[in-house]
Amino acid sequence: MASCINDNTKLEDHRVTFLVVGGGIAGVTCAETLAVYHPEESIILLTESSVIKTIANLEPVARFVYKFDVKERSLEDSSTIAPAIITIVDQLKHIEASKRHVETENGCKIYYKSICLCTGAVPHLIHNDTPLVIGIRDTDSVLILQQRLGNAKSVVLLGNGGIASELAYELHGVELHWVIKDAHIASTFVDAGAAHFFQESIQHSKTTCEHKPVASSIVKRLRYAEILSEGQHKNVTKHGAALGPDWHRNFTLKGNTVTELKSPIMHYKAHIKQIREENSMLFVTLSNGEQIKCDFLVSATGVEPRHNYSCSIPLCLASDGGIAVNDMMETNVEGIYAAGDVCTCVWEHGEHWFQMRLWTQARQMGCMAARSMGAKLRNEVIYQDFCFELFGHVTHLFGYPVILLGLYNGQGLGNDYEILLRSTPQEEYTKFVLQNGRLRGAILIGNSELAETCENLILNGIDLTPYGDDILNPNIDIEDYFD
Repeated sequence: MASCINDNTKLEDHRVTFLVVGGGIAGVTCAETLAVYHPEESIILLTESSVIKTIANLEPVARFVYKFDVKERSLEDSSTIAPAIITIVDQLKHIEASKRHVETENGCKIYYKSICLCTGAVPHLIHNDTPLVIGIRDTDSVLILQQRLGNAKSVVLLGNGGIASELAYELHGVELHWVIKDAHIASTFVDAGAAHFFQESIQHSKTTCEHKPVASSIVKRLRYAEILSEGQHKNVTKHGAALGPDWHRNFTLKGNTVTELKSPIMHYKAHIKQIREENSMLFVTLSNGEQIKCDFLVSATGVEPRHNYSCSIPLCLASDGGIAVNDMMETNVEGIYAAGDVCTCVWEHGEHWFQMRLWTQARQMGCMAARSMGAKLRNEVIYQDFCFELFGHVTHLFGYPVILLGLYNGQGLGNDYEILLRSTPQEEYTKFVLQNGRLRGAILIGNSELAETCENLILNGIDLTPYGDDILNPNIDIEDYFD
């Protein structure tokens, strides 16, 4: 049975083979992979929260692309994590790299042979002294949102990523102003054409039904702060388990205002210039000069890698602030690895892969780091996992299943590519990105049946020129040609 050591008292020193820091997807995946490949070795998972993230219902949609659920689980449950893993609830303070030990905030020393840093990222929120600005990051903040919605008439939503997209789709009974810095919604994931498809669907769904089905929207999202346990205060600085996928299903995100507006009021290519509070209302001034009067503002913007600990040998950081890692997830410091949102991949990427800070890649990196740590221990040579050859992400947006493959938005191709589209309103949106007759990327919305075929076409580089536009002809089953 896995043992858990709480952080209430000073801990004794520990000596382990593998130390993993972080209770998110990358950290838990890394620790559990180590436990599978090296059950005879000692493993410690150091996490700031007693609630961690685990993978559930892993299911392939193609050979190298998977969908899965992310579950929150308490360390108090003995079945949460592999029995070989010792979990310590504490916060990393300092790494003494030359002596291979760490010090925690609680005064514990842990000696290791290899350490993997999976400390994730923190939300980049609008900081304002007024409580009328809510940053969505944990259960407490969502409860505040839910409470405020009860009496709200008008709300401003800032952001264009996963959380913002979910809120724009889920919020009802209020006048919603959605402020985004881009020219179209959900630009983190899709192009303008898919955004138009989603907007039409939003208008249709909010016109035809007031309440959407339970299984409506899933978004693999950014990383947020720890869920505060009962009795903790708002000034807690620890970070641990984030809000998981489908968090909104546990909350009623509905106001009591009767409004004729069936979809958000969009403010494109805008950012917030000024926020002023007056008579318990907010006056939000946008960069275009427009002013919005609202009951409160919801901030759901970006993340930045979190490494709020010191190291005796400075870790090399990439331009985006992430810890730089090579193709074996190794940092510049011997014995120190990193995975997930905290790291930046600086190796020469595969032709159809790029980094995005998503749950999918956190799992892949955690697994790769574990394999690499184990190989170094045994002086073995391994090769990078094939999942880093093809970008693949499975999610839901605005109620639709979404599969993103390869260079789905023409990333890195400049203007040297062509696009084939097939779209049926409220049903599907399929986009192929082709270069010199070969498929380089694809977006599949509302239709996942082509996923494996697209994966094969991208990886095999098959020339599709003879098929012309018929490759997306709905009357032709291309799976019969290429599978």
